[in-house]
Amino acid sequence: MSKKRNITHIPKFIDLCKLADVEPLHPLIGIIRLEDIPAYAKELGTLSLGFYSISLKKKLKGYIEYGRKTYDFQEGVLGFVGPNQAISFDQCDAKESIGWELYFDPELLAHSKLADEINSYGFFNYETSEALHASKKEEEQIEQIFQNIYDEYILPIDQFSKEVILSNIELLLTYSKRFYKRQFITRNDADSSIVATFEKELKSYFSQNDLPETGIPEVSYFSGKLNLSSKYLSDMLKDLTGKTTKEHIQFQLLEKAKHLLLGSDKSISEIAYQLGFEYPQYFSRFFKEKTGESPKNFRKCP
Repeated sequence: MSKKRNITHIPKFIDLCKLADVEPLHPLIGIIRLEDIPAYAKELGTLSLGFYSISLKKKLKGYIEYGRKTYDFQEGVLGFVGPNQAISFDQCDAKESIGWELYFDPELLAHSKLADEINSYGFFNYETSEALHASKKEEEQIEQIFQNIYDEYILPIDQFSKEVILSNIELLLTYSKRFYKRQFITRNDADSSIVATFEKELKSYFSQNDLPETGIPEVSYFSGKLNLSSKYLSDMLKDLTGKTTKEHIQFQLLEKAKHLLLGSDKSISEIAYQLGFEYPQYFSRFFKEKTGESPKNFRKCP
C-alpha cells in the first residue's frame, strides 16, 4: 500500500517565507533563484499554496512523465501552480536543477488588467507532468523576463514598481501561451495518439445503453481515462481538432439524439431519459440550442 502524502496548506506568500525562514522584500511577491533556496526549504514536502507559483527549472536530471510516455528533458521546464493546488519540493529534479521560482499572492493583481485575465491562462490548472518544455531560445527569452522581475524586485519600492512587475508577469504568461501552442504542434504524434484514444473512449461511452444510469459524461471522466488534467486535455483537443472536450461530448450526444429521433418511435421524453437527461425540457433546450429547432420539428422534417 502506498504511503499517504501529508499536504501542508500555506495561505499566503508571507507564510511560506516564515516556514522557509526566508526574508521577503515584499509581502505579496517573491522571486528567488533555485540554487539560492536553502536546502532545508527543499525538504518541506508537498504544499498546497494559496497563491500563484511560476518556476523555470534548467539542467534537469532524469526523466519526466508526459501523458503516458516518458521523455528525457535537458532543456528548460516551466511549471505553473494556481491557488490551492499542490506543489512538491521533494522531487529530485527540483533539488538538482537551477533556475527561478516566482511567487505572488492574488492580492498583487488587485485593480490591474491581469486580475481579469489571469483565469484565461489555463496552464495554471495543468498537472506537473504537463509542464512547458522550452527550447533553448525560448528558455533564454523566459529567463530574461525572470531576470527583469528580479532586478525590479530588489529595487526600493516606488509608485511604478507594481506596474513594472505586473507588466513582466503578463509578458511571461503571454510567451508561455505561445510556447504551449508550439508544444502541441511539435508533440503532434504523441498528442494525435491521445486524440485517437479519446475519440475511441467517447464513442464507446455513447454506444452503451446505460446512459440513464451513468448520465452525460463529465470532462473529468475522459481526462481521468487519459491520465491528463481536464484543462490540458481540452486545450490540446481545441488546438488539434478545433473543439474542446465539452464540445466533443456535446457533438456526440447530439448525433445520438438525432439517430434516436429519426430511427426510433420512442417519445421525446423517452429519448431524453435514454440520453441521460434528468428532465425532458433540458434535452429540448439543449437540442434547440445546437440545431436551431426543437426535437419535435426535427423529427417531422423529411
